Amino acid sequence: MALSDDIKNTAQKIGGQAKEAVGAATGNDRLKAEGQVDQASAGAKKVVSDVKDKLTGKN
Repeated sequence: MALSDDIKNTAQKIGGQAKEAVGAATGNDRLKAEGQVDQASAGAKKVVSDVKDKLTGKN
């Protein structure tokens, strides 16, 4: 995985965790759900990148 992609995915995951926490604390279900989606998206991108790296021998 390129370092820049790794940083972007980590930032998206952390941002999602923050959104989820704020949504839970304020009772905002929409914000909480957005946070969960952001985290899932970041996780999926990481998996795809890891598989790509294994297939190309970059890992």
